[in-house]
Amino acid sequence: MSASTVEEVAQPVRGKIVEIERFSVRDGPGIRTTVFLKGCPLRCLWCHNPEAMKGHAEVSFVADKCILCGECVAACPSRAHVVEGAVHTLDRSLCQACGSCTEVCAAHCLELVGRERTVDEVMAEVLRDRVFYRRSGGGLTVSGCEPLQQIEFTTALLRAAKAKALHCCIETSGFVPWERFAAVRPFVDLFLYDYKETDPQRHLQYTGQSNERILQNLRRLYDDGANITLQCPIVPGCNDTEAHFSGIAALVASMPRLEGVRILPYHALGNSKLERFGFTPVRDLNAKTPSQAQVEGWISSLERRGVRVHKD
Repeated sequence: MSASTVEEVAQPVRGKIVEIERFSVRDGPGIRTTVFLKGCPLRCLWCHNPEAMKGHAEVSFVADKCILCGECVAACPSRAHVVEGAVHTLDRSLCQACGSCTEVCAAHCLELVGRERTVDEVMAEVLRDRVFYRRSGGGLTVSGCEPLQQIEFTTALLRAAKAKALHCCIETSGFVPWERFAAVRPFVDLFLYDYKETDPQRHLQYTGQSNERILQNLRRLYDDGANITLQCPIVPGCNDTEAHFSGIAALVASMPRLEGVRILPYHALGNSKLERFGFTPVRDLNAKTPSQAQVEGWISSLERRGVRVHKD
C-alpha cells in the first residue's frame, strides 16, 4: 500500500453539524445530548429546522442585527455581501459558505451553520454529560432533519457511542434506502420514527414525497425487532384530521410492539428561520401554534382509538 493510500485511509470521518444540544429531555428517554446533522430528502411545509434541510454549510443572516460596519464586505472572497446606505444584502448565488464573513461580524448577525466536525470531536462533547446519562437513563440522540443522509458519519458516531456503553436513539423521517437502516441498526437502542400523514397524496403535497418508502422501511424495521416510538407531527389545518388519526391507530394496531406514539405539535419557530437562510416563506401554510386544549383533544382522539400516547 502506498504512503498516499495510507494517508487517505487514516482520514477521520467528518460530519456537517448544525448544533449539539445538551440536557435535552424530549429526544428520547432521560437526559440526552442531541446532535443535529445537515441534510434532508423531504421538504415539509412546516419544517421546524429549515437550517438543516440542505446538506451543505450555509450562512445565517439576520439583517435586523446588522450594524452596517462593512467588515463582511471586505472579508468575503466571492463579493456576496453588499452594503449600500442603510441596506445590507447577501447574494446567496455568490456565497461559498466559507465562513470568512462570520469571523469578522462583531454584531453576530452572520453565522456559519453546518461546520464539519470529526466523530472524536463530537464524542468529546457528548461524553461531558455521561454522569447525567447514567443517572437518568439517557444518552445520545442523533437527529437533524435526516441524520441517515450522512450515513458514514452517523454510523461512525453511533458505533463510538456504543463503545462507551451509551444508550443511542436516532430520529428519522424514514425516507432513505433500507441499507442505511441496516447500517445503523446494531448501534441503535430506540428509533424515533416520524409518521406525518396517512394519505399518500397528501403526504406528497406536504413533504414533497409519497409515504410508500417510509411505511415499507417502518414495517421492515419493526419485523427486524427494533424498538420504535412513532413520532407524529400534527399541524392545524393540515393533518389534524380524523382520517389521519384513524390511520395512526390502524398502523399502531398492526404493530403491537411499538413503544407508543408521541405527538409533536406544530410551532411557528421554523418560520422565523426561513429568511435567515434565504428561503421564501410558505404562503399556503396558514397554521398557527395549537393551544393546549387542541393538543389534548388530539391525544384524546388517539386514545379513544386505543393508541398509547406518550405525554411530555
